[in-house]
Amino acid sequence: MSTPSSTQVKILVPGNHLMVGLLGQRDEFLRLVEESFPVSIHVRGNEITVTGDDIEAERVGRLFEEMVLLVEEGHSLDRDGVGRSIEMLKADQRPTDVLTTEVLRGRKTVRPKTAGQKRYVDAVREHTVTFAIGPAGTGKSYLAVALAVQALQAKEINRIILTRPAVEAGERLGFLPGDVLAKVDPYLRPLYDALYEMLDPDAVSRLMERGTIEVAPLAFMRGRTLNDSFIILDEAQNTTPEQMKMFLTRLGFGSKIVVTGDVTQIDLPEGRGRSGLLVVRDVLAGISGLAFVELGSRDVVRHRIVQDIVDAYGASEASEP
Repeated sequence: MSTPSSTQVKILVPGNHLMVGLLGQRDEFLRLVEESFPVSIHVRGNEITVTGDDIEAERVGRLFEEMVLLVEEGHSLDRDGVGRSIEMLKADQRPTDVLTTEVLRGRKTVRPKTAGQKRYVDAVREHTVTFAIGPAGTGKSYLAVALAVQALQAKEINRIILTRPAVEAGERLGFLPGDVLAKVDPYLRPLYDALYEMLDPDAVSRLMERGTIEVAPLAFMRGRTLNDSFIILDEAQNTTPEQMKMFLTRLGFGSKIVVTGDVTQIDLPEGRGRSGLLVVRDVLAGISGLAFVELGSRDVVRHRIVQDIVDAYGASEASEP
């Protein structure tokens, strides 16, 4: 049986000032790459030499070339970012294609951090209605808000509308203090948090006072036609099929809709039927102008243990009879 031939790939780094950013403090990133691929890596001056079988050595060479490009463009690499870049290379994807895509620049620069997130951003830009389905931590709501803010700043739309069904496990609106808007406020808090990260708080307040940004429970959408708007329906797994149909038919001219949800966290009370997010995939499959984007544990950008938690629950649910 023949054995793979060994080869050396050399990468010349243009300048000492890039080496620390490329290799990490105490060569942390270099060790992470060595742990991820069956290669040996030697650094001498500004030259990195990768030794291993042809395929793996060339792959790691491409990884370092991509990392050099990112550092040259001013990206600050961290352990999680390097880990995601390694996953992309293993899937034959270019990290620079993902990590240099700019969604929003301003108070905070927002970029996709995984190939799945890049696919999601592209889908929203190219389609009128986009459904993003995936577990917690995959950036579904956050990226949708960033894209909405970018569209508003570019004057592509006149207002942003954020909505969510007021359904949560173990709580009912009637038991919360205040009027309807005050009652629904806790359910919409994640959308507020994203807005305040991307825009100055005073600007958010002014835009909400003028109605340029509207945050409302899903029930308030009935009977309306929403023109020149970027409309986000968050936590859509908690809609009924009737609510989903009502919401989607609010779409007016010059508008975009983004629907986000996690079908593993459905909190609909018993007797309300199937989730509208589950039903809509069957009903609308194949319609032009619509996109369904599935995000998975590899797209989780919270603490790395969240990926393991998502995978563990997925495996447990798959093994249930």
